[in-house]
Amino acid sequence: MVEGGIVKPDRTEFNDCWKTTWETPYIMRLALSAGIGGLLFGYDTGVISGALLYIREEFQEVEKKTWLQEVIVSMAVAGAIFGAAIGGWMNDWFGRKLSILVADAFFFVGAIVMALAPAPWMIIVGRIFVGLGVGMASMTAPLYISEASPARIRGALVSTNGLLITGGQFLSYLINLAFTHAPGTWRWMLGVAGLPAVVQFFLMLSLPESPRWLYRRNKVEEARSILEKIYPADEVEAELTTLKNSIEAEEADEQTIGNNLTSKLKGALSNVVVRRGLYAGVTVQVAQQFSGINTVMYYSPTIVQLAGFASNKTALALSLITSSLNAIGSIVSMAFVNRYGRRRMMIISMFGIITCLVILSVVFFQAASHAPKISQFESTHFIANGTCLDYISDPNPTSWNCMSCLKADCGFCSNGANEYSPGACLAKTTDLENSCHGQHRTWFKEGCPSKFGFVAVVFLGLYIISFSPGMGTVPWIVNSEIYPLKYRGIGGGIAAVFNWTSNLIVSLTFLTLTKALGSSGTFLLFAGYCVIGLVFIYWFVPETKGLQFEEVEMMLKSGFKPLAFKSKKNSQPINISSI
Repeated sequence: MVEGGIVKPDRTEFNDCWKTTWETPYIMRLALSAGIGGLLFGYDTGVISGALLYIREEFQEVEKKTWLQEVIVSMAVAGAIFGAAIGGWMNDWFGRKLSILVADAFFFVGAIVMALAPAPWMIIVGRIFVGLGVGMASMTAPLYISEASPARIRGALVSTNGLLITGGQFLSYLINLAFTHAPGTWRWMLGVAGLPAVVQFFLMLSLPESPRWLYRRNKVEEARSILEKIYPADEVEAELTTLKNSIEAEEADEQTIGNNLTSKLKGALSNVVVRRGLYAGVTVQVAQQFSGINTVMYYSPTIVQLAGFASNKTALALSLITSSLNAIGSIVSMAFVNRYGRRRMMIISMFGIITCLVILSVVFFQAASHAPKISQFESTHFIANGTCLDYISDPNPTSWNCMSCLKADCGFCSNGANEYSPGACLAKTTDLENSCHGQHRTWFKEGCPSKFGFVAVVFLGLYIISFSPGMGTVPWIVNSEIYPLKYRGIGGGIAAVFNWTSNLIVSLTFLTLTKALGSSGTFLLFAGYCVIGLVFIYWFVPETKGLQFEEVEMMLKSGFKPLAFKSKKNSQPINISSI
């Protein structure tokens, strides 16, 4: 998953992190306890992909209404937008610890509501509660870890939150697969998320508030007592001094630009450096979502079924591959982003994404073109009046194939001898599906039998490999570096809102697009979005690798241009000492 921010540590910092936490286990306890929020974030955004397969089977109205499936999936994203806003307010007024506890309450209530839901609308309510928890956890967990960590290993510890997000997504696919044959299937899948929420809740009760928040609330001695558990005795006073200076500078900025959202927003948008930073920051966040990544994460098993794998268990097992590749990609990014640069990694990533999406579009087009034909004999082989009504009434039924059948909202029952041979087009009812299975045939309702299915899964994996190390993590790194210090919070917040909103748009329309354009057309549309995103990244996003924040600010003040459009006199590197 890609909504959470990631702070980039270097290799030395990881070595220091391992040494420091081994000597002071309390630090790792703080980080991992808060990091469970990232795990829940990843789990609750990933688990719906598998649970949806079984929700459709239990509720016929969900099976028949594409928009209802989209709402069930995307309401967690909608809730996250409001959760992030609520979390920001709670972080400032009530502290990081209480915000995490409230997020856990939302996670737990949402999990229980979904697990016990008697109807689809209750699942939607549960998804909203879970989304509120996701939104709060996405910003509070890394903030708490950052403020409760020694400065020299802060990046390494905060990065564990990003790894736990992708780890939570991977865990959700494992849990989905584990409960495939359990009574209640999707109820267990969704309800299990309540357990880590309870664990984190009780762990956080025994942990302190962020020392930074306490210091800002004039609780200096409480802040000192926490720092004494985190830092060696000879470093505590120096850290307190640093904390004091940082908060005084922050308060001075607030006096200059105001402390309310309106004044901060007005000050940010009137600043040319911030505006140019937002061009870059918003560009990479929107491009990240419109590459279609969360359609893969939220609908991965459904996409696998569209590729021709009808079995829920098979779809979940193959989807596990994409989730694991996403987690591996996060680690790859940490290893290479400082070596090759943010801009270069995103551009290379986008070229890979576009290539994979175009190939996926061709594969799905070929799969649709070579779908098995419909046999009138096979279709009338089952119970009377079981044949798809649109097929019967069509003046040219010989032109029908499996895809025609599915577009008519009917089901395809494969040929008993060979599933690639002409099969039956039947009304989509539970009785006919059971009858098809009873004759040891395969029932297809999302995609058709295809010899191209394995190729689609391979390129789906390559798409993830292309996405995760570049566009998966780097946009968050760029947004942590591109804004002046006093506007970093508001700038990152604006970019995050664009990210969540774009996520909502994409997740809320994917199934509708596949119905209207077909799988091939939908992936080609995402490829088109990526081409536009690549152009915008090339034009608006500067390279920030190895630059001090002051250097980034001066670069934006003078106006960034791609190298190909720079004149020779303007192409000299910035010398910060001469500014």
